[in-house]
Amino acid sequence: MTQPQALPNHVGIIMDGNGRWATARGLSRNRGHQKGAEVFGQIVRHAQKRGIPYLTVYAFSTENWNRPPEEVGGIMNLLRSYLRDADKYRKENVAVSVIGDKSRLDVDLVEMIAKLEEGSRHNTGIHLNIGLSYGGRDELVHAARQIAAMAQAGSISPQEVDHSLVERCLYTAGQPDVDLIIRTGGEQRVSNFLLWQGAYAEFYFTPTLWPDFTPADFDAALEEYSRRERRMGGILP
Repeated sequence: MTQPQALPNHVGIIMDGNGRWATARGLSRNRGHQKGAEVFGQIVRHAQKRGIPYLTVYAFSTENWNRPPEEVGGIMNLLRSYLRDADKYRKENVAVSVIGDKSRLDVDLVEMIAKLEEGSRHNTGIHLNIGLSYGGRDELVHAARQIAAMAQAGSISPQEVDHSLVERCLYTAGQPDVDLIIRTGGEQRVSNFLLWQGAYAEFYFTPTLWPDFTPADFDAALEEYSRRERRMGGILP
């Protein structure tokens, strides 16, 4: 009898290659981001169809603020369009969280994000985390500041600081660690993505640029994951 495929509980995706995809076609980098946004929607729906409980995507990093203003503005306008179409998440049963430093975002975006998160909070399908103005190091600093404030207030002692407390202070509090991180575009590095949550993640690198990434490519990553032996620092029986 064929054994059922072992699926990850939580998948992270570093969606890399939008700009290179556009440049290769003589298009603007923002056109690549537009195509990438279309692929993003397809992959979220496919991941839900495959039964993945949690999906975290790296949409815009803390370092991406250093890109040319016109490119940053184009990405933010894409996000606005995406958020305006938020009703689809109620229909598709997707719960959405936006993780990252929202203090750098325009006020209208922050308000739209809050509306989306609240409106989808009770959905019971896939939980989608969108990393926006997100960086793994910044997330850990954010968590450390919360813990320091607790200690200063006298609500915890230094001896009470443990893994569980740190996890409760992360943007992904209450969610399982990432099992599989997919990176498109041919690069093979983590790029400040889910540094704590991905401590024991399996990595899957593909040369496929994100705008060319298909549900079949996602399935190939899941298939590869199912063949990995996950020892988590131990020894398999």
